Amino acid sequence: MTFDLQKSIEILGRTPYVLEVLLSGLSGDWIYSNEGENTWSPYDVVGHLIHGEQTDWIPRVEIILSEASDKKFIPFNRFAQLDAVEQKTLGQLLNEFKILRGQSISVLKSKHITADDLAKTGIHPEFGEVTLEQLLATWTAHDLGHIVQIARTMAKQYTVEVGPWTKYLSVFTR
Repeated sequence: MTFDLQKSIEILGRTPYVLEVLLSGLSGDWIYSNEGENTWSPYDVVGHLIHGEQTDWIPRVEIILSEASDKKFIPFNRFAQLDAVEQKTLGQLLNEFKILRGQSISVLKSKHITADDLAKTGIHPEFGEVTLEQLLATWTAHDLGHIVQIARTMAKQYTVEVGPWTKYLSVFTR
C-alpha cells in the first residue's frame, strides 16, 4: 500500500477508541503491569501517546509546512510520561488522549495537505531530513505499534499460565 493520508486518518482517529475499549474498567494488574525492567505498562503507553499529541506530531507537521528557514524539530522526550508529577487515572488519560487526538486530526485536516506538501521536509534531530509523508506514515505506524505493545504486555501476564501453548502463541516470543 502506498501512503494515503485519508487511510492514515482512519487509523489515527480510531486509536483512542481502540484503547478505551481495550483498557477501560480493567484492574490495575492489567494496566500497570509491564514486561520487566525498563518496559512500559499500558498506563505508561497512554501517557506517552498524550505527550506525543502535545509536543510531537502536529508541531512537526507545522514546522514542515511553515515558511520558516529553520525546519529543525525540537527533540522529543520519549520518556516524559514517566516523569509526570500529577498522577491521573487511566480513565482520565484515555479521555485526555481522545480529546487531544481529535484536536490533532482537526488541525491535520485543516491543512488541506497536497502531494507537494507531502514531499516537504523538516530536520529530525537524529535522522536528518525527513518528509511530511514519512512523518505522517510514522505517526500511523507508531499508533499501531503501541496497540500491539499494549496487547503483548497484557498477554505476557499469562506467560507461565498458558503452559505448553506458548509454542503456538507468537505474542510470547516477539
